[in-house]
Amino acid sequence: MRAKRTPRTSSRLERILAEGHMAVTSECGPPRGTDGTVLDTKGAMLKGYVDVVNVTDNQTSMTRLCSLAASIRLKQAGLEPVLQMVTRDKNRIALQSDILGAASFDINNILCLSGDHQSFGDCKAGQNVHDLDSMQLLQVVRQMRDDGLFIGGDKISRPPEMFIGAAANPFADPFEIRVPRLAKKIAAGAEFIQTQCIYNMDKFEEWMKGVRDRGLHEKTYILAGVTPFKTAGMAKYMRSRVPGIDVPDEMVKRMSDTPKEKQAEEGINICLETIERLKQVEGVCGFHIMAIEWEEMVPEIVQRAGLYPRPEVGVFSPEVEELTPEPAAAATP
Repeated sequence: MRAKRTPRTSSRLERILAEGHMAVTSECGPPRGTDGTVLDTKGAMLKGYVDVVNVTDNQTSMTRLCSLAASIRLKQAGLEPVLQMVTRDKNRIALQSDILGAASFDINNILCLSGDHQSFGDCKAGQNVHDLDSMQLLQVVRQMRDDGLFIGGDKISRPPEMFIGAAANPFADPFEIRVPRLAKKIAAGAEFIQTQCIYNMDKFEEWMKGVRDRGLHEKTYILAGVTPFKTAGMAKYMRSRVPGIDVPDEMVKRMSDTPKEKQAEEGINICLETIERLKQVEGVCGFHIMAIEWEEMVPEIVQRAGLYPRPEVGVFSPEVEELTPEPAAAATP
């Protein structure tokens, strides 16, 4: 267990990390329609097996139920959401407004992102906004929380209480700027980091060495991203068609050499092997399991990885700076 730190918010994720436990997070993509029961079903699969659930914000630029409404729905179902917020679609007025909206429902986690380019999605003629970039959004959330001020300098009547996160891609080119870019995000306000999905462990360990050399692992919590392959075709697609993901050829060969009916099982085995190796990497504080439209496998991954049951943590009150007991959420049968 790592050294304990003092939490600053009521975020369960922050309390898990501050107490030195390995955190487990996952994610949930909102539906391309108004049927919220899709979220109920996905949430029921994850409940009790992960500490928080990321709610994606129109991922791959496809129009979906908004992340704020989806986060509220999961919150009402007894899960703790991480509101993902991209700067692609909204100006600074709308971004600040949504932060207030989330905080009014006691949503205490936010992940600040730029967002995929609209050319990937269903509205290719749509205009990028990017009034702010992701680093500026980190600064805005921190200012709203710590200083209680809007961008324009006016006071906020009840400042949002947010545990602030960002994403990092250790594999994007040019590789030499990956660690300095992380340092900038931490300086802007990133208190936790979720990485792109990891397949090339050698390159990730090289990135983490650079992170440790600059002491950045002591300034933020790094959650390593993992995504299990369902098929050999998925492995080939992610290697050749998904920017910023590094899938070694030997891993693709391993999946391709596996009989088709056993490829899903082999994909889970690869994911579990990756988690075991990641546990040994100094500075890794937990795992972000992105089982894309395969949420039913997350409980098995968590259990087989030795990450279940999830720990109980106290409820932190910033006003009195003390912890009171809170049991972890029970798993759904």
